[in-house]
Amino acid sequence: MEYSKVTEKGQLVIPAAIRRKFGIKKGTRIAFLEKDGKIIIQPIDKDYIASMAGILGTGGAILRALMEDKKYEREL
Repeated sequence: MEYSKVTEKGQLVIPAAIRRKFGIKKGTRIAFLEKDGKIIIQPIDKDYIASMAGILGTGGAILRALMEDKKYEREL
């Protein structure tokens, strides 16, 4: 188990072993999620983005609408 302290400014250092394990490097965006009274720290990477596909339950309607708009813009 790794530990860290929160600084006066609310900053938190992620231990090196965890950064290496999850590929967290300078500039990596991190999501903070709350679930069942716990905080989950999640690097935002391609796998995370892919896991969110379909979360809105629109069946891809939003993506199709955006693609149609882009197609229309290209035709102009």
